[in-house]
Amino acid sequence: MKDLIQIGAGVQAGKPDLRFGTSAAPNDRAGFARAVVAVTSGKGGVGKSTVAVNLAVGCAQRGLRVGLLDADVYGPSVPRMLSLHGERLEWSDDDKMIPAENFGVKLVSTALTTPELDTPLAWRSSVATSALVQLIEDVDWGELDILFVDMPPGTGDVQITVVQEVKLTYAVVVTTPQTVATDDVARAIRMLADVGVPAGLVENMSFFRAPDTGAIYHPFGEGGGRGLAERYQLPLLGTLALAPSVMTRADEGLPAVAGGAPEDQAPWQALVDHLLKQPSLLERLPPGTATTHQENI
Repeated sequence: MKDLIQIGAGVQAGKPDLRFGTSAAPNDRAGFARAVVAVTSGKGGVGKSTVAVNLAVGCAQRGLRVGLLDADVYGPSVPRMLSLHGERLEWSDDDKMIPAENFGVKLVSTALTTPELDTPLAWRSSVATSALVQLIEDVDWGELDILFVDMPPGTGDVQITVVQEVKLTYAVVVTTPQTVATDDVARAIRMLADVGVPAGLVENMSFFRAPDTGAIYHPFGEGGGRGLAERYQLPLLGTLALAPSVMTRADEGLPAVAGGAPEDQAPWQALVDHLLKQPSLLERLPPGTATTHQENI
């Protein structure tokens, strides 16, 4: 099967083509990676994919071999953020998908398998989770130091599949300050705690700095992320501003860590450093990677 969209077509015809890979054991399908980090939220619209992309590119800048799995199978946005939305996955001679690559990051996404960028994936959850396993296992990832998994919002079938099929090293949980976000994010934190995955918190859209006066505003409230971190005894890995320039660069396929104004890059680079200093990652990654930043990948 060389196009995941055929899975959906097969199900509609009553003849699903669901082929699980055979190169790895269940519960450890990402054995090709030293560490696997899920980027999750429990809530949509908090900038989770932006965080995942910048963490991945930032780790590549530090000399790590990095992969990024866009597990948001119904709303994949990562390819555009890495300027890969015009690409389509190719296949190796041994019938493995070859990841697209940019900024030193290998990417696999359902968006790279469909005929057009706006082709909908009207899949039932059983099909989506089977496709997700293929995106992990039936791919020529090579040897990776770290695989990031950009999770969809919520705590549903895709999240359960990732937890069951992959040995997660760590999870980065993204929230915004407002209560409607932190309520949902708390559920994701509880889910991770229940399965024993260590986690850290990122508060995105924490504040807005007026470009003319430098005044700080908190349009979504204040302290929600810090409150969650204290409540669940998680490290607060970083607080990120609501920065129009970062959003514009994301739409253009240019991650904040890969260029732009120094004031835009600095908090993202600090976030990468804080992540790589977490004990569960330090024990798996090459020594010295937490503070080594290489420009111009």
